Amino acid sequence: MQRGKKIINRKSIMAADSDPESEVFEITDFTTASEWERFVSRVEEVLNDWKLIGNSTAKSPEKGEYTSGIWEEKTLDINFADFKFSITHHFLKQESDDLAEGKEAAEEDAFPMAMQDLICMNNDFPPRAHCLVRWYGMREFVVISPGANCEAIISESKCNLLFSSISISLANTGCQVPVFVQIQQKWRRMYAGECQGPGVRTDFEMVHLRKVPNQYNHLAGLLDIFKSKIGCPLTPLPPINISIRFTYVLQDWQQYSWPQQPPDFDALLGGEVGGVEFGKLPFGACEDPISELHLATTWPHLTEGIVVDNDVYSDLDPLQAPHWSVRVRKADNPQCLLGDFLTEFFKLCCRKETTEDVLGRGAAEDEGKDNSDITAALSKLTEPAAVPIPKLSVSNMVHSARRRIRRHRRIDESPLSNDVLNSILLYLFPDAAVEKASSEASESKATQSSTDGKGEQEKDSDYNLFNQLKSAPSDSLTYRLALCVCLVNFYHGGLRAVAHLWQEFVLEMRYRWENNHLVYGLASGSPDLRCCLLHQKLQMLNCCIERRRARDGGRRAPGPGRDRKTPGRLGPDSAAPATAADGREVSPGKSWDSWSDSEEEFFECLSDTDELKEPREASRSRAEGRLHPHGNMTLIYSQEPLYIPVTQEPAPMTEDLLEEQSEVLAKLGTSAEGAHLRARMQSACLLSDMESFKAANPGCALEDFVRWYSPRDYVEEEAVDERGEAVVRGELSARMKIPGNMWSEAWETAKVTPARRQRRLFDDTKEAEKVLHYLSVQKPADLTRHLLPCVLHAAILKEKEEESVEDIPSLRKLILQVTSHASKLLRHPNPDYKKLEEVITQLMVVEAFIARARSLKAKFGIGKGEGGEEGEELERFVGSLLEEPEVLVLGAGRGPAGSIIHKLFVSAQRAALLAPMDEDGGRAGGSEDRRLAGGAVVPDFPSPAGREILLRTCVPRPAPYSKALPQRLFCVLMREDFRLAGAFSSDTSFF
Repeated sequence: MQRGKKIINRKSIMAADSDPESEVFEITDFTTASEWERFVSRVEEVLNDWKLIGNSTAKSPEKGEYTSGIWEEKTLDINFADFKFSITHHFLKQESDDLAEGKEAAEEDAFPMAMQDLICMNNDFPPRAHCLVRWYGMREFVVISPGANCEAIISESKCNLLFSSISISLANTGCQVPVFVQIQQKWRRMYAGECQGPGVRTDFEMVHLRKVPNQYNHLAGLLDIFKSKIGCPLTPLPPINISIRFTYVLQDWQQYSWPQQPPDFDALLGGEVGGVEFGKLPFGACEDPISELHLATTWPHLTEGIVVDNDVYSDLDPLQAPHWSVRVRKADNPQCLLGDFLTEFFKLCCRKETTEDVLGRGAAEDEGKDNSDITAALSKLTEPAAVPIPKLSVSNMVHSARRRIRRHRRIDESPLSNDVLNSILLYLFPDAAVEKASSEASESKATQSSTDGKGEQEKDSDYNLFNQLKSAPSDSLTYRLALCVCLVNFYHGGLRAVAHLWQEFVLEMRYRWENNHLVYGLASGSPDLRCCLLHQKLQMLNCCIERRRARDGGRRAPGPGRDRKTPGRLGPDSAAPATAADGREVSPGKSWDSWSDSEEEFFECLSDTDELKEPREASRSRAEGRLHPHGNMTLIYSQEPLYIPVTQEPAPMTEDLLEEQSEVLAKLGTSAEGAHLRARMQSACLLSDMESFKAANPGCALEDFVRWYSPRDYVEEEAVDERGEAVVRGELSARMKIPGNMWSEAWETAKVTPARRQRRLFDDTKEAEKVLHYLSVQKPADLTRHLLPCVLHAAILKEKEEESVEDIPSLRKLILQVTSHASKLLRHPNPDYKKLEEVITQLMVVEAFIARARSLKAKFGIGKGEGGEEGEELERFVGSLLEEPEVLVLGAGRGPAGSIIHKLFVSAQRAALLAPMDEDGGRAGGSEDRRLAGGAVVPDFPSPAGREILLRTCVPRPAPYSKALPQRLFCVLMREDFRLAGAFSSDTSFF
């Protein structure tokens, strides 16, 4: 490409003659490429890499394909010296079949694809596309623009240099894709470009002004510009195809106030508020989420003689336009109630204050100190004993009196008033309103309802949502607590109110523990590891209360997996015989504390009648703690029946205790001593069951225990005895025969001790105090993080409920995506709170979407009892408005939707000009009755906010004998913007 030559200059021939050694040669090398040449070469290289060379043809795009199709782009950075440019290839992704079909039909001298697109009428005024696509109608082009931090190309010399670079690159590569250069400031969106084909060239030019010149403020003036620019020498001039679009903007919704009712702050937490109000999160936008409605009236195919539009008269009446299309503009970040609730609640996660910092040292510290003193002084009253503790204890009386005195002393400075606090506590603990005489019945009923209803509710996927989000069931105490904390945080003082409510909640938990009242709203049984940790802690406290109530009442607490129908009644008739494989696998390991430190004994008080039920034979007089015979099995070394013993329940554990236990076991290492100690820790439950088995089956062997406890480890085979008869003989499995194995050692050390005289595997007193201490030291931020899954759970359920009313399929899919995203984050041990904030943002998007749907339905009168075809058509129209960038109005101004839109504009015009609104003012054709007081007619529509006029034709240029080539001019006329985007083609062979 570059040509150069070397020039050798001989200095001073005379000097050379006089002094041959003084000859000096200067060599100037012009073969080195300049920065401009390097830039052109780099552009050519990029065009080749993107395979944009040669003829690019395809069949014409389908109608609406620019809107429904997929646009893609590729971007690279190139440099002109030290100035950075970005080169981007924009193209509509098309099927390979369409491209192949276009190539087969292509001729050698066919117009480039971009020139064909200039005169194609299938995609005029696309609602969502690059500005160059809208102005020139092209499906593929390349743009070279200055880098992000580079100054704009303003000077004429620089612009001409870039244009020259483009021309050379296109000529050298044979690329037929148009290339544009962005010039002037970026906000002006000014482009100039070129497209080259075989013997043809199209120049893309642009004019941009702030004001519309008076002589070009109408179609007639723009036609004059177009005709003068193409300079066609033919007479008469070939017909010019005209497409016109006027856009009208509606901002004032006079007839339709925003239907969202603000929350009633006075009634929210008044005395009459019930659980229904507390259980519901607020929902909806506080302002209209639809800010504007844009009506585009289009005349798609006109010719010069059909329509008149000049500075005196215009035929362009929007009511007579054959095509109407509508788009809505959304309000920027509309204020939504649910979103505000979630945002304010999430802010608490970052707070550092403790409860003492928020409420002062007096209440919380004195509370903790008094509780510890009383518990220490009266510890014997809370320890297990053979005599039940009366509910009216000294601890109870002192605690209640002190609580009343403290409340009376701090009533003026409490963040939550007594009325509000009592309403919340009654919602959280509805069993507290029941009289003491029927308290036990209500508790059992509450427990039964929480377990019986669970089977039906688990069929519902919404109820099981807590499993995905690791929150808590929607009918649980933890879930209701989360709603209350969210409510008081938003309406009743923020952080201080949350700290106050949490303090009262912890006091209630301690009161229920000290008085043996079950916690309402928690399923019985061990902590559910599918739920959040706070819910597990509350379930653990309930387990402790259940165990202590059972012990104090002289009966064992019922637990899952045990073969009995009547808790606490020991005897052979209490349950049906169990099979050998029923739940008798080795239980999970217990905590170190429950294995080693619990010295208390577990007593189970039996009545005299229960003792009399034992058989009176001498061989069985020593047996204790029998539950029932284990089928027809007998002991191996005697013919005595094998009895299933009464055993202790395994200790329930929360996930943090399991993690703590795992860490302790892991720290023991892999040494022999560590392994032995680890085995002893994990065999606490096994040792207890062995002792119970020995007490229930005197004279038993390890084989008998294994047959009941782990049947897989007892192998039976058929054999032939000495008399030739088939008999069944059994032996322990191979792992049980290993010398020094854990089972053998535990069996040797196990004593003959029934469960009621063994050390407790689960110390309910100590575990309950641990839970209460854990609750009392939680900061408001810790509480918020514990309850965040429940709040997100409630928000998702609320949005599902609201979406079901509106029935929006795309929104249903979005809610599922949000749920899946939240599930992945919340199931992590340490969730990423920045990503959880994104989940809240997505929930706010869903809420705003539903609010927009309701706003549009209210404006178009959907849901007021109208049915039939018109009602269905309006519903489809509104649904399309929510999901599509622009929607065609069927029937234009005469259709159902068009009539309503017309009426909205008429109402806004009347309000703007202070004219009264007639009942039938929205009907088409009634404009002669709409007059101001002075007699002037009130127009149905305001002045168009934007006018777009597209002119197209094919004429020979520049000479009469040149090829007829496409010419196009796109005009944009707005109040403070005037733009002409022209594409003018010329014949480079016959000019």
